Amino acid sequence: MSVYTKTGDDGTTGLYTGERVSKNSIRVQTYGTVDEANSALAMSRAFAKNSDVKDKIYKLQKLMPLLMADLASLNKPPMITAENIAELERDIDAMEATLPPLKAFIIPGDSQAGAFLDLARTVTRRAERLILTLAESEEVHEIDKLFLNRLSDYCFMLMRIEDTM
Repeated sequence: MSVYTKTGDDGTTGLYTGERVSKNSIRVQTYGTVDEANSALAMSRAFAKNSDVKDKIYKLQKLMPLLMADLASLNKPPMITAENIAELERDIDAMEATLPPLKAFIIPGDSQAGAFLDLARTVTRRAERLILTLAESEEVHEIDKLFLNRLSDYCFMLMRIEDTM
């Protein structure tokens, strides 16, 4: 199978569920932005010094294709679950319990992995804004909106943990 199919030469792409849509549709922009966040997570994991952070990022990366599949699908049940969100929340609470309270804004960049985690956080926030725009005109799973919101918080906490090394 060739890496190029020529099916997108007309400016359209196929969704996971088979429908053809414009490559610049909000839906495609949304899951493309999630893909960008996953790339930032990959850079974070490549540079992470804290093995627990590295493991947590890897687990996140395994969820990102599920989120992208949700966004690239029409009329299918979500692959992201309430348990995925609950796990993020438990981890956020556990990480926060180990850190001193924030007293000022954090300036990212104390470590390479921390800087990439902050990039993942901001790209995730952009994906969240896009999914909200998408939801104004098309159906999206509420669980995916919640997941993106928690994911950006999760990236922030991972950055704080990594930068304490």
